[in-house]
Amino acid sequence: MSRIGKKPVQIPAGVDVTVDGNKVIVKGPKGTLEQDIYEKLTISIEGNELTVARPDDERESRARHGLTRALIYNMVVGVSEGYTKGLELAGVGYRVQLKGTNLELSLGYSHPVVMEQPEGITFEVPDNTHINVKGINKQQVGQIAAEIRGKRPPEPYKGKGIHYVGEHIRRKLGKAAK
Repeated sequence: MSRIGKKPVQIPAGVDVTVDGNKVIVKGPKGTLEQDIYEKLTISIEGNELTVARPDDERESRARHGLTRALIYNMVVGVSEGYTKGLELAGVGYRVQLKGTNLELSLGYSHPVVMEQPEGITFEVPDNTHINVKGINKQQVGQIAAEIRGKRPPEPYKGKGIHYVGEHIRRKLGKAAK
């Protein structure tokens, strides 16, 4: 049995979970999310607990059991608390500023890099070297943060670039002197 799949999902107060066929809809104070699920899995809601069960031990059912439970849990946390991913700019002259709802990044290129804010995501810039990507969809928050990081990934010699807050950059030594 899947260790993740058999754990029940606690539904906090203010969050409404609806199962419609093979679609799960989660509504909360921050918004609404929906997810299609594998048709063989059954979802039952008792009180403030949601459980995911599988009918057999086929490979596909076992693989999707824990995945479905994790996706539903991420939706419940997203609509109740939301997700935040922090990014940090390191390097001389590397700066970020908010122009309207878009990010304008100065990353050492001959031009500023502009990132548009997608629907469901908000950018926060506490100072000119930090970015917070916020949203209710965990996958979307991580994807947008990865796209921003991809504009200038950290390099291993000086550590310049955009990296996640708390990310450790493995450093390399430069040329060996004679």
